Amino acid sequence: MNTESQNFRKSAELLGAICGGLLISLPAIPHALAQQSTPNLNPSPSIFSESPYNRSQTPVTPGPSAMPPRPVPRGEGQMSPVPPGPSVRPPRPIPGDRTQQPSPGGVSSDQPQLLQPRQTPSATIALTNGTVNIKLENDTAANVTFQVIGDTAPRSLRGKSNVILQGLKAPVTVTFEREDRGQLLVTPQASSEPGSLEVRFNEATNAAQGRSAMRIERNGSVFLN
Repeated sequence: MNTESQNFRKSAELLGAICGGLLISLPAIPHALAQQSTPNLNPSPSIFSESPYNRSQTPVTPGPSAMPPRPVPRGEGQMSPVPPGPSVRPPRPIPGDRTQQPSPGGVSSDQPQLLQPRQTPSATIALTNGTVNIKLENDTAANVTFQVIGDTAPRSLRGKSNVILQGLKAPVTVTFEREDRGQLLVTPQASSEPGSLEVRFNEATNAAQGRSAMRIERNGSVFLN
């Protein structure tokens, strides 16, 4: 055999040895990669055999860099008001604005007073068992229509005549009107008899003197309207 044939044979044997080694090592490469990519499921198997945490142990003190918890505001949605900064100025009044500021008592100074002084009684009588007798004296020439509210229907009292209404339970209201649409001057006066009231009708000289109703309270006070 010549020298060239021997060299070719040696090269072929070397190439076959290299290819055979590669074929043997290829199956081991995926296995090694799988071992490197798969994490240890339990790197510390002893933790399952350790005793549970004892709550009586001293808690770990947070380091100086730990931030304390923020306080929770009292009440849901209730936060402390933020005071205005030094640059915030109160609103200036607008010239010509007639809006009145409320007074310290909660009532505006320009509102009328709601509670008026109580009217002074025109007369006072002593009731008998809570009842009163009323004598109506018509000193005018015109007929007067009167009615005890809740007790009687409207009735007519002729001029220069009188009528007595007995046993009316207080409080009681009596209305009256001249049939000729004139004004009535009404004068109530306590009678000498206990529990009795005399009421005189006269012609009024002006509308300001005219009256059309009388009310007797439980305490015997008589008011005209």
